[in-house]
Amino acid sequence: MPDSPSITQLAALVQALPQEEQQRFQRIFHVDSVVGELRAPPAMHAWIERHFGSLEAVQQQRIVKVTNLITVEGALFNALRGRRPAGAKDTADLEQTIRNSRGDAFCRPLEATPEDAFGRVQGQHCITAANVAKYDGLCSVVIFDEHNPLVFGPEQVKDYFDTALSWARQAHCVDKEAVYFFLLWNCLWRSGSSVLHGHAQMSLGRGMHYAKVERLRRAALLYRIGHGVNYFDDLYAVHKALGLAVDDGPVRILAHLTPLKDKEVILMAPRLDDDLKRAIHKALRVYIDQLGVRSFNLALHLRPIDGVPEDWKGFPAQVRIVDRGDPQDRASDMGAMDLYGSSVVASDPFDVAQALRRAFGGGE
Repeated sequence: MPDSPSITQLAALVQALPQEEQQRFQRIFHVDSVVGELRAPPAMHAWIERHFGSLEAVQQQRIVKVTNLITVEGALFNALRGRRPAGAKDTADLEQTIRNSRGDAFCRPLEATPEDAFGRVQGQHCITAANVAKYDGLCSVVIFDEHNPLVFGPEQVKDYFDTALSWARQAHCVDKEAVYFFLLWNCLWRSGSSVLHGHAQMSLGRGMHYAKVERLRRAALLYRIGHGVNYFDDLYAVHKALGLAVDDGPVRILAHLTPLKDKEVILMAPRLDDDLKRAIHKALRVYIDQLGVRSFNLALHLRPIDGVPEDWKGFPAQVRIVDRGDPQDRASDMGAMDLYGSSVVASDPFDVAQALRRAFGGGE
């Protein structure tokens, strides 16, 4: 494998794997590579060189298409997309914006936020509040004591998840049919957060897990039936063979080959325990401190918290984290192609994997 592999070399990297690893990759992924060509008029040459480095860089562009055949997730990789002119930016300093927002409702949760019918859950570093505009019957917020959404340590992250799970147990006591727990953490407005103050949201559904979690369960079940092996084990093994995965005890961390958007990382563990919570903190610090991410989405997928008729065998606790771009950039990071076609990605998962190896071990 090359010293500094990239996504543009993915097909060659797969061909260099042992036969068994190639077959496992091909069970899950399909890869195609195309070259997009253009001719630019002379009047554009200086603009192209200023924004993209050289005229040659845009005249022939290699795009790598990766599709997960099991989940039907896909990504179109072209590093040149990250150099596009972003248009007008809000020049306000982000740190100053955060400081100026202190004193909001989440800074005064007991007097400025509602509570659930069964009350609040108080953690060491956070407290729950009922979600005013609910997206499910049992739907609430974990409000962090720390106002700045980018400031947190391992104990804070552990407490956020512990408090959310404690809320889920109390919510389940209220509605025994509600067993499908979901936690999301939107950081800053680019991620869809309507409140700057640090917080996460959680819900407890009934009848069926949330659609994308259920779709993943069904895809993994069909994979197990068809191939006799665990889909998540194979997904990890494929990424590991390509140098796109690291381990942290029982936690597996992947730089995802079919990311929803830039720099997506997946963490998988047998359960949501302290090992996974520590790894979540470490991955988020890699995002913020090494990769320069300021706005992100995090989602936690868990098996139901009580007995259900569906087959959840081998389904791990899974966390997905994705970069949502520069908060000062007015241009959206997602368009119709991302929403209705395949994700268009400017970052290279091999670069993300290198940052993960520095944080979790495994060298360069």
